[in-house]
Amino acid sequence: MAASRAFSLFAFTLSLLAVAYTVSGHNITQILSDTPEYSSFNSYLSQTKLADEINSRTTITILVLNNGAMSSLAGKHPLSVVKNALSLLVLLDYYDPLKLHQLAKGSTLTTTLYQTTGHAPGNLGFVNVTDLKGGKVGFGSAAPGSKLDSSYTKSVKQIPYNISVLEINAPIIAPGILTAPAPSSGGVNNLTGLLEKAGCKTFANLLVSSGVLKTYESTVEKGLTVFAPSDEAFKAKGVPDLTNLTQAEVVSLLEYHALAEYKPKGSLKTNKDAISTLATNGAGKYDLTTSTSGDEVILHTGVGPSRLADTVVDETPVVIFTVDNVLLPTELFGKSPSPAPAPAPEPVSAPTPSPAKSPSPVEAPSPTAASPPAPPVDESSPEGAPSDSPTSSENSNAKNAAFHVKAPALFTALVTLAATSLLS
Repeated sequence: MAASRAFSLFAFTLSLLAVAYTVSGHNITQILSDTPEYSSFNSYLSQTKLADEINSRTTITILVLNNGAMSSLAGKHPLSVVKNALSLLVLLDYYDPLKLHQLAKGSTLTTTLYQTTGHAPGNLGFVNVTDLKGGKVGFGSAAPGSKLDSSYTKSVKQIPYNISVLEINAPIIAPGILTAPAPSSGGVNNLTGLLEKAGCKTFANLLVSSGVLKTYESTVEKGLTVFAPSDEAFKAKGVPDLTNLTQAEVVSLLEYHALAEYKPKGSLKTNKDAISTLATNGAGKYDLTTSTSGDEVILHTGVGPSRLADTVVDETPVVIFTVDNVLLPTELFGKSPSPAPAPAPEPVSAPTPSPAKSPSPVEAPSPTAASPPAPPVDESSPEGAPSDSPTSSENSNAKNAAFHVKAPALFTALVTLAATSLLS
């Protein structure tokens, strides 16, 4: 009897351990790299940095195009236009084949990554998903009068309920999305105007007076990322008097606020390494590091942090952010001082009465967002549905697609508990 109870406890322990191993991320580039027919789509995800944005999100669906379907986009439009078109194929929700056939009222409008760019007027950043007769599923722009010109063809990969990759037979074309001009070059030519309009006039004037504006413009072809402090940031307490800097130091400070590469917010959110700036002139010199807090990105210089406040423009290969603090490199201003140790308390001759015992603090609720609900267990689908469910290897094999975080403390505690019960 005791052995039976111990075995049950051990089995329960193993089930808890399975729950403790949770998916914490995915890599869309690795998922698609195993399938050569998506090489063009995968390449453009990397070129436009959409892959970083996809990898930074926890619940997402990718409507992938094979090389034949990508031929209508690849090489025929500026990179910024292709990025907008592919952003419309990234759904900010989880859809697998079963869910596609169980839509409420047979149809839904779902938000896409394009809607978050600020380039989608009205509802052009939404996609219409409709379960059609005969088991087919159609996709189209949410703009009034748009047709369902794209169809679901097969499942590629699912990691419930983290990421789903579904193949469709044609791009989803929202009105005007392919005819929009590529404004990146024009935006850079009017960089000072954009900065002044965004409340960064002081920074814009410094770029012009120092000649660093020309350095920014010279990097545009291979990519440019700008971190522009607001006018208020230059007036903030603790900002050094820039008039005490030499001309060379002012140039280094302004170059420190830009990168010679296109690094949008999604790329900064997934960044793990030190980032070289335009001022970087040696190993570990004038570098930046990043961290995230929810959806926010924090830049670290070694002197103090600065938050990405807003996106002025994000059009491949140029992105301009406003930041709420001037970025102060340690090479010019030294590291932030460590807090001084607290002074030792004065000796007290008389005994101090014991304070009353304070009540235990109430544990705050976990900030972790709830996972989306799982679809019903019934895996049946309407008759005639094309490739309604992926193969078992697609669902179960998450190799090169997800990273798992172990819970060592929980593991140790549960295994110890189980072993103790077995030995008793």
